[in-house]
Amino acid sequence: MKPNVPLCLALLALVATNAGAVAEDSRAHPRASAHHARHAKPAPVIKKPAIDYEGEQVNFSDWQAVREFEDEMVARHGFERAGLDALVRQMRYVESAVTLIKPAPPGKPKNWHAYRERFIEPIRINAGVRFWDENADTLARAQAQYGVPAEILVGLLGIETLYGRDTGRFRVLDALATLAFAYPEAPNRVERMAFFRSELENTLLFAREAGIDPLSLSGSFAGAVGMPQFMPGNILKYGVDFDGDGRIDLRGSPADAIGSVANYLARHGWDRNAGGPPAIPVEVSPNRAWEAMLGGPLAARYKPSELAAAGVTMQLALPDDRLYGLVDLQNGAEPTEYWAANDNFFAITNYNRSFFYAMSVIELGRAVRVARGT
Repeated sequence: MKPNVPLCLALLALVATNAGAVAEDSRAHPRASAHHARHAKPAPVIKKPAIDYEGEQVNFSDWQAVREFEDEMVARHGFERAGLDALVRQMRYVESAVTLIKPAPPGKPKNWHAYRERFIEPIRINAGVRFWDENADTLARAQAQYGVPAEILVGLLGIETLYGRDTGRFRVLDALATLAFAYPEAPNRVERMAFFRSELENTLLFAREAGIDPLSLSGSFAGAVGMPQFMPGNILKYGVDFDGDGRIDLRGSPADAIGSVANYLARHGWDRNAGGPPAIPVEVSPNRAWEAMLGGPLAARYKPSELAAAGVTMQLALPDDRLYGLVDLQNGAEPTEYWAANDNFFAITNYNRSFFYAMSVIELGRAVRVARGT
């Protein structure tokens, strides 16, 4: 980073040229280290993000918490105060982000089959086939380097944004500022505000490092960016310049998105030597001793012999030197499905803490592979 570069001068130059390709990340979100951006090529000219909300032009600079945030950015990272003030004055309060971040009200029971139908469907499968065909060499290279199969990478990018078709239409700074300083009332409000404040900090650091206008970054209502929907902090941690052009671009470069997701999963426990599918269906006995194995940490913790002793019947023989977790997929009024999942399944849950999500990634990737005839 170059703290002696005034942010206001950088912003004026960037706005004048309308520059600022998004070298992005999420969510959680993979990014190789940010040092790539120090030697970045000039970013291509891109338009300001097309946003789908009005927003409220509040004066964030009058808020005590925002002034304290600016003080920290100046003291800790060498940002120039006048430039920060100019930037903050352009941020908008987004009521829709506040609404969308609230937990959904209690409703119908969880239904894996209904969830699955939303994602494992012809449009997404066909798009996945095209994406795989167009990026076959890159996917093979990522699989060889990180050990994550191409079908998992294809499945995840398809679930996240339909291969870049829907990456979000919120300005990242607007969404993060709103949630950092005006998070709705909730039991975990303090922790969530701290998280989004940290991501606002990461956005400014990333934009300076990459030499882009932070106002050009668009993403989800929670600030997730690009094809894989990385949060800005994850761009800095796990983003990969996988196409070798000197910058990390998770919106415009499928190669960077592929490499970054593979890096993220590898760094979160994907085991290339696990063997077999990430999850296999099982049957459970009426004695319900296995119920104690549900819940708890999202991790593989039990040997197959321990699962069997608790009344879990495997459809495939599993090596007893490997650990598995018991996964329940509720189906509304229909019987719940049960699966034995290994470390690779739980690596996906680090991306999104949902069994439904992890299973949909696996099943979409498998469906695309089958559709390709591979």
